[in-house]
Amino acid sequence: MIDDLVAQIELRFSELQQQMVDPVVINDRERYAEVGREYRKIEKAHDLAVEYRLAADDAAGARELLAEDGDDPELRELLQRSEQRLDELVEEIRLAMVANDPADERDVIIEIRPGTGGDEAGLFAGDLFRMLARYAERRGFKVEPLSVGEGDFTFAIKGNGAYSVFKYEGGTHRVQRVPETESQGRIHTSTATVAVLPEAEEVDVQIDPNDLEIDVYRSSGPGGQSVNTTDSAVRILHKPTGIKVEMQDEKSQLQNREKAMRVLRARLLEKAREEQEAELAAERRSQVGTGERAEKIRTYNFPQDRVTDHRVKVTKNGLPAILAGELDQFTSALEADERRRRLEAASAGAR
Repeated sequence: MIDDLVAQIELRFSELQQQMVDPVVINDRERYAEVGREYRKIEKAHDLAVEYRLAADDAAGARELLAEDGDDPELRELLQRSEQRLDELVEEIRLAMVANDPADERDVIIEIRPGTGGDEAGLFAGDLFRMLARYAERRGFKVEPLSVGEGDFTFAIKGNGAYSVFKYEGGTHRVQRVPETESQGRIHTSTATVAVLPEAEEVDVQIDPNDLEIDVYRSSGPGGQSVNTTDSAVRILHKPTGIKVEMQDEKSQLQNREKAMRVLRARLLEKAREEQEAELAAERRSQVGTGERAEKIRTYNFPQDRVTDHRVKVTKNGLPAILAGELDQFTSALEADERRRRLEAASAGAR
């Protein structure tokens, strides 16, 4: 069975290679982008398939020589290593071929809002914004603030695969610490919510202009000389869903409108994804990209200098470094957990 899967991977990879240099495909922008996406998805599986072929050849050669020449310690060791690696590769190839979230390659829009805890919740929201922005920079992504201030933060993270990294940050984050304003040293618990939305293109979400109610008003926050002098702030209401987006950071009404439309498209795309998953009773119901944000996903405990991710039961010390963007260990654990669940779902569906 694994040999058949390896052969299928090799055949499809070869077909995609040919299409990538086909002038007909190259001249069709949408088709070329589609082929490129599939090529990148299967590339890792193909590398594993090549390694599988080599390990299988090594094992077969070692068996043949052992049968001809009798027992040889070096050949016996080579055979053992090759067979062990083959067992590992079977699992890795199957995991590589499990369908990924189609949104994984997209840019993301992240919205952070204070939860319970008053002013402390707003400060914590700012900590989360800086943490995710620094993590994005460490991973080589570009951070684009859209609306920042008053404890609310909306920003884009741009780069191939951004959603595949940051989708795990969606949910309610909890902090336990002594606020600076606390004179008696009591520990307070506050929360902030993080919404992680795959950024939508105009072709992904069709919006009827008649469904929009657009208001303009005078800005009330940072924005230069235009603040309180021009009606540059924009509020857009999508009447069928009740989704409302406001933008006022830019001096230009047009720029604020464009930003607001980006956020609106992202929210509508996420809403459609949630509805589709609900209809399918899909396996991923724990905000690994699903939008379920009520559950507390992570706790930042300052007195004990630790951070715990409750979804994968991972606890790490060194809280200042984590808030400085060192989230790789959590992301790796969450990625492994998602792959495991996807493989289990695929295996259950195959039975």
